[in-house]
Formats: sequence, C-alpha cells, structure tokens
Amino acid sequence: MLSSTPAQLRRGRFYAAPMLTARLIAGIPATNKTLFHAVRFNVGDPAACVEFIHEGKPPHRVFICRDIEMGRARQHARADAVTCPRDFEPAGGLSGDRETATAQAVAECLRRQHVGRVVSDRTLPLIYADHLRQAGIALEYDPAMGVLSRRSKDAQEVEWLHAAQRATEDAMSMACETVARAAPDRNGVLMHDGERLSAERLRFMIDVHLLRLGFANPPAIVACGPQAADCHEHGHGDLRTGQPVIVDIFPRCQKTLYNGDCTRTVVNGEPHPEVRRMHATVVEAKRAATAAVRTGATGEDVHRATLGVIHAHGFASGMPPADAPDSWCGMTHGTGHGIGLDVHEPPLLDFKGPALVTGDALTIEPGLYGKAHGGIRVEDMVIVSPEGARNLNSLHEGLDWR
Repeated sequence: MLSSTPAQLRRGRFYAAPMLTARLIAGIPATNKTLFHAVRFNVGDPAACVEFIHEGKPPHRVFICRDIEMGRARQHARADAVTCPRDFEPAGGLSGDRETATAQAVAECLRRQHVGRVVSDRTLPLIYADHLRQAGIALEYDPAMGVLSRRSKDAQEVEWLHAAQRATEDAMSMACETVARAAPDRNGVLMHDGERLSAERLRFMIDVHLLRLGFANPPAIVACGPQAADCHEHGHGDLRTGQPVIVDIFPRCQKTLYNGDCTRTVVNGEPHPEVRRMHATVVEAKRAATAAVRTGATGEDVHRATLGVIHAHGFASGMPPADAPDSWCGMTHGTGHGIGLDVHEPPLLDFKGPALVTGDALTIEPGLYGKAHGGIRVEDMVIVSPEGARNLNSLHEGLDWR
C-alpha cells in the first residue's frame, strides 16, 4: 500500500513541513548492487531511490524508474511510492538520454520537496552529483551508507545465500568426483570418457552443470599441481594423477543475484606426504578461524586465528620473497571476505579487518601454496551470530572424492 501517490509528490503535498534532508542511491539496479539491495527490484535501466528524512515521521522512500517498469516496480520494489522521470519534468524539459533524464528528475523531485542537503553512498554516479549541484542542493558522502546495510543479511538473504551454496556444492561434488574417478594414462594424464581431462574441460562441465541449475558462473578456478602455487591462477592444460587440484567455484543465481563460493582440493590417486601435511594444516586453520567468528570479533581476530595454526605447523605467511626457494610454502592471502550480491564484499578477514556484525556472510578459506607441490585451499561460507558461526556448507573437506 502506497502512502502517497506520484501526483501528491509532484504537487509537494506529502509532507506538511518543508523537507531538509534526503538519502539518495542511484544507478542501474542490475549493476549497482547497493541500489538493488535497497529496493530488491532488478532492472537494466537507470533508476534512483530517494529516501526523504523528516523529523518525527518515518522515512519515505520514492523509487524513480522508467515508465514501462512502474507496474512491476509497484508490485515488487521496496518503496512507498513508485514514479518515473516524467513525473518530475523540470522547466526546461527532460533529456532524451535516459540516465540524464533520471538525474534531472531526481534533482527536480528533491527541489520540489525543499531538500537542501542530500546524503549519498560510494556508488553514486557523477551525473547525479552534477545535477544536484546545478539545483543548488548540497551533497554529502557517507562512507558507511549502503555498506553496513548490505553486510547484515536478513533472513531472506541468508536463505538465498544458502540456496546458492547448495548449488555450488552440487557442482563441486560433480567436479571433484570427476577428477577423483578419472583413469590416468601411462603418462599420468587423467582421462574422462575416453578423452583427456583438462582444466578447461572441467571448467566447461562446471559451467554447464550450474547453468542447468539457474546460475551464471564466472570462470572457475581449476588449478593442478605447481600452477596452484599462485592462489588465483585459473588453471590450464591437463590434470594429472597424484597432484592436488584446487577447485574454486563462485556462481551467481540468475534469479536472486546472490552468490555462492566454495573451494575444495582433490587428488586423483595417492597424495604426496607433504600434500597431506599441507591439507591437514589448512583444515585445522579453517576450524580455528571458524571458531573465532562471532559478533564483535574483528576480521583481524579471525585472520590471526588462522595464522596461529599455519605458523605452528612451520608454514610461512605473506608473499614469498623474490629469492624464495621452491621449497617455500605459505599462506599468501587473507582468511576470507564478505559475500552477498557480490562475490567479494566487506568485511575482509585480514589485518585491520573491522568488527563483525550479526548477519555478516563470510567465506573462511585458508590455503597453502608453494612451487614444490602446488596449492591446497578449503573454503566454506558462514553466517555471523553472537553465538558464533553458522556454516552453510555440508561437503566433506578431504582430498579423496572417489
């Protein structure tokens, strides 16, 4: 139920007293995740969310979108009123460019409500700032706006993340089982259905598997042996028996836009004893990091819990020195990151990482990397609560997926 109509807004009759302040998020919801998060309405054209702040009254949210989207927006968008740029046409008329017209309409909407100051977030396109300036409206940047609200996931978001993680794990099981059950040829190259199993082929299989589940998938990491000494090497060429293969999958649901993110490491055949030691250390580090997660703990606290285990087992951390021998092995990245509408969101689980808030969705992904044996990484997704971490994963952590 709308608490005001576009006509009332055009005539400036919604509020009994002049407005002084408003909050603004603008852009294209399909690409501006902060705007999408605010209104939960996905559209590929310019739009804006204006939230009027009036003393003694609840905030009043107006969503400005293209006219042909208004019907859907009134059904689905989280807004008190849905309007289009034509409802706020300035004296000189609207531009034929949609983004310019939307920025003009935002400025005119604010002017009619006597707003003198607007607060906005880090995603605001410069075109909106310029039209506010032309209208004589002061613009203030709030670095926390749109960040903390996205970090603290509500029940709906947690369910969407959980569904995304279930699909990610389904693809992960397929991928790791394919590697584990492949038959090596006499040169140690893995064969699947009579053909060589390469990183590219397995990546394609992951993509197709997720597409059937309704997910779009950026190129997954499938890095075998020494390639995985670089933690973000996507992997290429043949997969081989006896070598660890890092599989990192991070797809986005095409319906909800929320992401999954899971990593496992698989070995076809018998792992080297040092690979087993690396893996045991990573699993123990993940357990320690997960135990450190709770509301009020910092990202640095979680990262230090990880490093405590890494160092206790004799492994290094940080980037290897330029003259490091091939035997160097260590953790070269932070413990994890926030996740939601983007795969990488605040907060970071690293040095100077901020205090965790209830509802933070985090990845916990310690890893070890070295030229001699490649890499090991194991990653889960957790939700932060005052009592600790709720783990959204159910897959086993082992190297054997037969």
